[in-house]
Amino acid sequence: MKSICVFCGSSTGKNKIYKTQARAFGKLLAKNNISLIFGGGKVGLMGILADSLLESGGNCIGIIPKSIADLEIAHENCSNLHIVENMHQRKFMMSEMAEAFVALPGGFGTLDELSEVLTYNQLRIYDKPIGLLNVDGYFNHLLNFLDHGVKERFVRIEHRNNIIVADNAVDLIEKLKTYKPVQIGKWIEDIKEERSLN
Repeated sequence: MKSICVFCGSSTGKNKIYKTQARAFGKLLAKNNISLIFGGGKVGLMGILADSLLESGGNCIGIIPKSIADLEIAHENCSNLHIVENMHQRKFMMSEMAEAFVALPGGFGTLDELSEVLTYNQLRIYDKPIGLLNVDGYFNHLLNFLDHGVKERFVRIEHRNNIIVADNAVDLIEKLKTYKPVQIGKWIEDIKEERSLN
């Protein structure tokens, strides 16, 4: 694995463990010669993650919309910084360049980016590993929501189980390396079955 796209907060969050784990993840990426692809910001967990990786000699590719870069929050020390027109271009470049995706704690932006790649995997637009670094149980409520989606038959259990979850960076990287895509057809193939039940 040569590159991982990381989604995470433009805030550092309330608990200092978020910053600690972001630093650890950056160092681990550099140690494993895995390039970081990220939102290109120098603030919040994004900035901490990128700084940690760069300080450890890693390669960092930032992708940031011009409107955000103009607010002077672009990370000038990225190995390669792409300034794009909008969020759609940012997410497209991320999905094209990355071999895997990881979400660290974050807010709406992190959830938006994570949801998109989960959907693309579900639709078999691509088959790339997606992981959650579940720092201090941050994603527990999201995982509970997905479990509820399975129970209510809006999420297939195969897709729910295909999300890689770990509470530390070392385990997460190892799990990403051994990822195997879901071996089922598209989720819409169940439509006929659903209709027959109604």
